[in-house]
Amino acid sequence: MKNIAVIGAGTMGNGIAHTFAQFNFNVQLIDISQAALDRGIATISKNLDRMVSKEKITEEEKQNTLSNITTYTSIKEGTQYASLVVEAATENLDLKLKIFQELDQVCPDDTILATNTSSISITQIAAATNRPDMVIGMHFMNPVPIMKLVEIIRGYNTSDEVLDFTVDLTKKINKIPVEVNDYPGFVANRILMPMINESIETLYNGVAGVQEIDTVMKLGMAHPMGPLQLADFIGLDVCLSILEVMYKGFKNPKYAPCPLLVNMVRAGKLGVKSGEGFYDYSESRKAEKVSKQFA
Repeated sequence: MKNIAVIGAGTMGNGIAHTFAQFNFNVQLIDISQAALDRGIATISKNLDRMVSKEKITEEEKQNTLSNITTYTSIKEGTQYASLVVEAATENLDLKLKIFQELDQVCPDDTILATNTSSISITQIAAATNRPDMVIGMHFMNPVPIMKLVEIIRGYNTSDEVLDFTVDLTKKINKIPVEVNDYPGFVANRILMPMINESIETLYNGVAGVQEIDTVMKLGMAHPMGPLQLADFIGLDVCLSILEVMYKGFKNPKYAPCPLLVNMVRAGKLGVKSGEGFYDYSESRKAEKVSKQFA
């Protein structure tokens, strides 16, 4: 087990690739866009530089990590020697089903197929393949190189061998695997997303402002980050997708997305990734903060 293919070079994909590469696995990072791959590698390099500056790794270890990653724009080419594929594409059911159908066709018969989905049924994804016993969920937390938790989600047909192997592999990259059952949102997002949604409802109803809501949760509940800031960090589009999956799966109104969240996503205000969400992350705002520091 030395070849790990990662589908998607975005925030989660490049973080997963970074982590496996840092532990001396050969990583094939795959995306349909070369520009996305270039951005992903640049992000990994920047994050490694930060680790070097904090003396958590050496410059040699940084260079070794980068040398362990090879990029591909073809799923077939990037997965031909993979022992494990971790899909980290957009949280969209149709897209994931399409990817897994292709992976099933082009990957070696003994390749384990994992998905980093944060809410979608592993059993449903596995049903798109002819190897449902070899499909499993590996839900990494963001930022992947730092966060220890990995939710391990077993589908209805996932074999004991694949489960045990995935748990053991997770430990080898210095993460803590926690096995959970295959229900919408699993554990992390089933608890987290209603809290974020309720925070948005609180803002929507005019109970308090953004900073006030986050301050209450940070100081009163010892959260390291307020729920609205966290939503920005996750991506408001991702939060909306997860809530929609849970709302559809449980048919319970408590999971219905707040209208404010829906409208913000429609308006393209997705949080950090778009430069604006509940907070302003634009370059002009950053410049303003820097000028205030030196005023």
